[in-house]
This record gives sequence, C-alpha cells and structure tokens, in this order.
Amino acid sequence: MDAQGRGRAEEIDPADQWVLNPDTGDYELRLNHSGGDSGRASGVSAPRSSGRRGAVREGDGERRGAAGEGSRRAREVPRQGGRRAAPGPRGQEAAASAENNTSRRKRKAPKARRKKALLWTGGVMAFVLVGVSAGGYWLYQHFNGNLSTVDIGDRGNKDVITANAPLNILIIGTDKRTGKGNEGYGDKGSTGHADTNILFHVSKDRTNATAMSIPRDLMTNIPDCSTKQADGSEKTIPGTQNVRFNTSLGQFGRDPGCTMDTVKELTGLTVDHFMMVDFNAVKELSTAVGGVNICLAHAVKDDKSHLDLPAGPNKVAGEQALAFVRTRHAYANGSDLDRIKGQQQFIGSMIRQMKSDDTLTSPTKLFKLADSATKALTVDSAIGSVPKLSKLAKELTKIDTKNITFVTLPVIDNPAEPTPITVVVDPVKSPQLLSMMQEDTSLTEVAAQKKAAKGKQDALLKGTKAAAADVRVDVYNGGEIAGGAQQTVTWLQNDKGVLKSTNKANAPAKAAKTTLDYAPNQADQARALAAMMGLPSSAMKPGTKNAVGLQAMVLTLGADFKGAGTPIAGPTKIDIPKSSADKAECAK
Repeated sequence: MDAQGRGRAEEIDPADQWVLNPDTGDYELRLNHSGGDSGRASGVSAPRSSGRRGAVREGDGERRGAAGEGSRRAREVPRQGGRRAAPGPRGQEAAASAENNTSRRKRKAPKARRKKALLWTGGVMAFVLVGVSAGGYWLYQHFNGNLSTVDIGDRGNKDVITANAPLNILIIGTDKRTGKGNEGYGDKGSTGHADTNILFHVSKDRTNATAMSIPRDLMTNIPDCSTKQADGSEKTIPGTQNVRFNTSLGQFGRDPGCTMDTVKELTGLTVDHFMMVDFNAVKELSTAVGGVNICLAHAVKDDKSHLDLPAGPNKVAGEQALAFVRTRHAYANGSDLDRIKGQQQFIGSMIRQMKSDDTLTSPTKLFKLADSATKALTVDSAIGSVPKLSKLAKELTKIDTKNITFVTLPVIDNPAEPTPITVVVDPVKSPQLLSMMQEDTSLTEVAAQKKAAKGKQDALLKGTKAAAADVRVDVYNGGEIAGGAQQTVTWLQNDKGVLKSTNKANAPAKAAKTTLDYAPNQADQARALAAMMGLPSSAMKPGTKNAVGLQAMVLTLGADFKGAGTPIAGPTKIDIPKSSADKAECAK
C-alpha cells in the first residue's frame, strides 16, 4: 500500500504523519493515530520483506535499513509518564522538559534542523527540494516511482558529488507543452526546446555556487552527440553550426546529453549531471511552498503570458507563477535577457522560501514539496533515485544562500542581423567569467575560499626562485593562437632574459589549459617562470622524479593563453550584472 493509501485509511493527510523530533532534528513517520488524539504517535513500522524488518531493497537496487532506522529514531523520543511525547508544540515543550530533567541530550539549534531538510534547486522554478528524512520503504518507493531518468552514457563525472572537486549541474527548463492546462501555450505541437538553461557551478569546497543562465537565443555551434535509443542502441545526431542554443534539445532527436555537450563546448566546463523540468514543475512547486514572493517595479498586464499583477510585492503560485517566469513583454526591452532576470529573481525567492522555518517545520509542506519535486524532475540515470538525489542535496545544503550568485553569460547583439533578435558571446567579458568558473573562483567574497586561494598562491611562489639565466624550458603550443610558442619564447628571451627557452612548435594535442610540468629539483625554476608568466597554481604540474642533466621543464600553452606577456591566471573579479539568492529585488 502506498503513502496515500495509508493516509486515507484513517482520513489523515500522509504528510501530517511526519513529525519533527526536537532532539534529532529529523522528521519521523508516525502511523498509529488513536481516536481524536492525533498528537500521540508511535514509531515507524515499514512493510516487511520476506518476513524480516530492517534492510529492505529500494527502487534503485541498493539496500537500506530504513524501517529499522525509523523505529530506532522513534524510540529515542523522550517519554512522558511511560509513553512517547506527542508531536506538536505541547509535545515539544514536554520533550524539552524531559531533556532538562534527564540531561540525556542537547536540543539541536534551528540551523542544524535546517540541514536535515535536503535542499537543492532545479530548472526555472528553483533547483528543487527533496525535504523528508529517511523513514520508510513505502516513501522511497513512492518518490522513486515519481522520477523520470535519461541514460546519458559516460558523460560527466559520476563520482563528483562526494569527490573533492567542483560540481557542475545543468538545469534545463523545457517548453514542451505537456501536462494539464499547458496545451494552449504557444507552440502546441513542440517537441520541446532548451528554453531555460542554468549551469549551476558548485565550488570544490562547497562554500559558494555560481548559477549562470545561458540565453536560449544565443547563436552557437551544437556538436555531434550520441543518444541512447529505446532498444539500448546508440545513435549519433549530427551537429549543426551557428544555430540557436535552444535547438540543442528536442530537435532532430537530441536529448539532454546533447545539451550537456553543447554547454561543454561553449564554456569549457564538463557538465556532471542534468535536471530537467517542464511547465508543470513551476506551477506545482510554487503551489507546494505556499506561493513565491516576487516584486514588480511597475504593474504588468501581458496578454501573451497571461500575467496580470500590480506594482510592488506579489505572491505567485500555479498559473500566475508560470506566467511570471514566461513573460518577456512585461519588461522594458521585451527580450529573453530581461526574462532571465525575472527568472533569477523567482528562483532566489523560492530558495529562500524553501529554507524558511515556515516550510522546513511543516511536515505537510515538506511532503507535498518532495512529492511535487520528484514528479517534476527528469534527471540523468546516475542520480536517478531518491537516495542518490539526497546525497547530492546534502552537498548543496552546505552552501549559504548569500554565496549563491546569479549571472547571465555575457552576450552582445548578433552583428550579422540588421535588426538583431539573437545574440552572440561577448568576446571580452564572456571569457573572463568562464575563466573564473573554470578556475573555481567565487563571484562573492567567501572568506574561507579567499584565504585558501591566497595560501595556494603563496605556497606556489614561496621559496627561492632561480635566476632567469638558469631557467630552462621547452615551449609547446596547444592553444588557439598560431605561432604562440615562438611568440612566448621571443618574449621570454628578450624581455625576461630566459635564454634557455626553446620553441618546440605544436603540442601533440590541443589543450584547454596552460600547464608547466617540472621535476622536484626544478622547483626553483618553476617558481621563477610562474611569477614571470602569472601562472595560476592549477597550472603547476610537479613530477616525482628529478631531472637529469640538461632536461628542460615543459610549458604547454592552452586555450587560456591570450598572448605573450598577458598573465595566464584568470581574473578574480568581473564587472557584470549579478544578484544573490539571499536578496529580494524588483523586476523592471
């Protein structure tokens, strides 16, 4: 019997059967409600499997002791007069009294409780929440059954979630008109495009994140991409040149893996996972959290998106929420770039709403939110189960909302169009932003990361440096600038006095990043060359064996090489419009 079946047996909303344990900060499933005293609760009794309790098989084939764990937690709730404390305010006060009398354990702070609700965000509505703690086989089965998955093959890094590495998640909002009430919007027969796209870059240390929107009308190249067919075979979809970004999905049989490939070619960042949502996700999730607060600088009446709201603060849900994230004509320029700003405001507000005590302390809201979120999501198969999504969510809860920065990939009007309706990458600002993301540089002032970055650079340059005349280096060109190796050697010899530098022509293969390979006994030479060229710590590749004789270091120029004398290290700041997830702003 599923969750809703259990709830209906006693005419109880299944969400109301989840009770906050004040001692652990976890939500626990209580099923035995007696008579009119629904506040009294008993422990979880999960379905038995082959006559056993404890470890049960989940939807993704893994094993968990969800039932036994739920019962154990329930037994830990302080008793009053020989019975378990009732949930709710009275029960919590009594539990607190029992704690003080027995001194068994300390109550967790509210901030710690919030960590138990697993937050992330997804698509145009917000990066999504699976907000209920472990507590029963039926719940896992219910939520697992909601999820849709796509096999994207060997793309991305499947172990990156818990690895000591940055994490890139592509959030795709498709304009496919599926779902009740959505068939009347625009292109009724559309197979769906990559209408809203956000590359969510999470830092290696999980202190900050950059949510970069990619305009749907950006002219770009879509590479050949491999897709999995229903019969298990693979089919390669030919790429196309100089087309809109949104055609990377749905057109010619392209799946989300094709959009991931397009983002990688565009940004130089490997996309590890994707999450995709449709129109229904916006409507259902905004309703599940009780509405999303937004702000308008002026009143809006848009016949195309059906948005009709007064100026100032508003709370939107359902159809109005969808209208808000779809509207373009409500803004000054009526462009997709303006719509992106509104979407970023909406997402930031939903994140704040999800993390509020009003949501996190409401079992009803959490259940409905988790149910809506899992129904709304299509994800890659590597994260296609509740336990795997929960693991991802735990990583994302580490990020303070003030350190989640929303930006848009810098673009300019397409110069090839007399009356521009599409855009192209800004040749100056876009490489700067992408370089910062590639170097895992935060767009906010994160003290811990700033200190770590300074420590890395200090460690890199700390110690003696060889004289320029003693630096011996072979230079290879793996970048995009023709003659880059000779250009660099000429500069090193004439401007820096590195006479033992040699042009070794083209590298065996193209390189995305400039690297310097050196032996332990060449560290002083490496420090000297790094200081001259402005190499970042990530470019330094120390070996394990000492150099012999006249062996030279190897400098391989990458795509980040912009010219001799230009520091390789990426920028630490950039002057572009940005906003933070913790601040409310009015859409203009």
